[in-house]
Order: sequence, then C-alpha cells, then structure tokens
Amino acid sequence: MSSPKRVLLAAPRGYCAGVDRAVVTVERALDTYGPPVYVRKQIVHNRHVVEDLEARGAVFVEELSEVPSGSTVVFSAHGVSPEVHREASARGLKTIDATCPLVTKVHKEASRFAADDVEILLIGHAGHEEVEGTTGEAPEHITLVQHPDDVDAVEVKDPTKVAWLSQTTLSVDETYETVTRLREKFPLLMDPPSDDICYATQNRQSAVKQLAPRCDLVIVVGSRNSSNSVRLVEVALEAGATASYRVDNAGEIDEAWLSGVDSVGVTSGASVPDELVQGVLDFLVARGFPTATEERLTEENLVFALPPELRKDIAAHAARA
Repeated sequence: MSSPKRVLLAAPRGYCAGVDRAVVTVERALDTYGPPVYVRKQIVHNRHVVEDLEARGAVFVEELSEVPSGSTVVFSAHGVSPEVHREASARGLKTIDATCPLVTKVHKEASRFAADDVEILLIGHAGHEEVEGTTGEAPEHITLVQHPDDVDAVEVKDPTKVAWLSQTTLSVDETYETVTRLREKFPLLMDPPSDDICYATQNRQSAVKQLAPRCDLVIVVGSRNSSNSVRLVEVALEAGATASYRVDNAGEIDEAWLSGVDSVGVTSGASVPDELVQGVLDFLVARGFPTATEERLTEENLVFALPPELRKDIAAHAARA
C-alpha cells in the first residue's frame, strides 16, 4: 500500500535581493527613459524573466558593440570587467550598473589581493559571466579552479602569497571541498575577508538539504544556464532525494517522473519568479497531489537599493512630472 501523497515546498526559494534589484532596475529604466533600453547579457539567468522584459522594450545584447552610441545600457547582475566599463565610456553609452552588490564585493576583494601582489585562485565555472567579470579585475593575478580534482594541477609563483575567491552561486559543499584541497597543497592560503558564496545560494541549498531525504522526487524550477539552479539538483541528490530534475516551467515536467512517487519536493533558483513555481504546484494538484506544505528554513529580509545613477534620474524625472 502506497503512502499518502505529499508536496513539500522549500523556503527560501526564488528571487534573491540581487536578482530582484536587477530586474526592477531594467523595469524602472524602461519607465524612466522609455524603450529601448539595452542590457548586456541576460539581466539574470532566467528565460521567462528575459522574455518578459523583452516584451516591455528591453533589448538584450551579447556585447557593447551591438549597442548604438549614446544609448542606455544596463549591466547584468553577474557583473562586468573594468574593460567593459572603459569600452562603454569610450562609446559614450549611458550605463546603469545592476551588478549584485555581493558580486561587487568579490570584485573588490580581487582588486585588493592583486594590489598586494597576491596570486588569486578563483573557484568557479569557465565562461560564466560572473567569473569573466571577476577575472577582468586582475587577469594577471587570477587562476581559475573549476573542480576539486583540478587542484593537483594548480601551480603558483609564491605559495606564501596566495588566496582564494569564489563565484557566488556555487555548491557550498563542493566549494569547501576545493578550498580544503587547496589548503592541503598551499598551507598559507589566505581566505577572503568574508564568505563569497552568497546568502541566498546557501539558504536555498540548506532548505533543499532539509527536505530532500524525505522526497522521492525534487523538482527545481530554473533555467539551464542558471548555475545556482543546476547546483540545487545536485544538492538534492546528494542529500538523499531519489530523483531530481530541473525545469524552466511546469510544461517541461515529464509525467513519467511521477510514476510510483508519493513525496515531491519543489524549489526554485534565485532568479525564478514565484509564478513559475506556482505553475508546478498546480500541475501536481491536477495529477492528484495535495496542496503543498511549505517548510521554511529561515527568513530573508535583505533588500538592495537601486543603482545610484538610476535613482538620481528617477528623482529628476519625478520632479519634472
């Protein structure tokens, strides 16, 4: 006889303070300047959010060369290198920097270490915008380390002057495994002034760890290019979930996943609107599962102010109205 069906909804989940700030930045820029407002790269790694902003008049580009001179361009939450700032200035672009303040913190740590001629081992994924932006702060001082198994091949000029930093959206456990391996090889390895893995990433992973052991299936809502969403699938499996899959929305759920499943966990990455999670919950209810029970690990109350250059223009716009 099967057990009663249940759906456990992880909390915290979805939007973090940095993502909320970035999305609202583009929305308010469109309100203030009118379309088009250009955005370099995806403002956050979520297909639904990007498509919604495109419908409002945002134009997403890969490089600044695609932005007409004199236009307004928003830099994404993942951050950009100093070279991108210089290029924007040289081309006369009006820039609004929506970089998450927690990513900006890592940039500043890289600059400080480099100023002291410290070699930096950056834990992260090649090609991710955040890694590219951080590396651009001090390219001659930074070596990328993608996985604990890469540590054996890492070489530094002076093992007494070496530090580690990390991409903010990684798996907490894998990052510390990498740091442990690095410290075994470089005993004098310096830590960043504060933890680089962002609070939202940690909280979402901890919330999944709490419910995964009781779940036959964990569904993670998030886009394929969202690092923190992909990590949540891995964390769920490592924590004891029988199966876990990532979907952009309910339309991507394979009903075969539900065969023989009594307990389903649901969560979402830090760039996912809650309406997409609700779509998954509605999908489950339509297939005989009960209303979800939310399990809240902790409260999140952090809010970031909009970029100062945008706040100034909003105030000026309001004064003229």
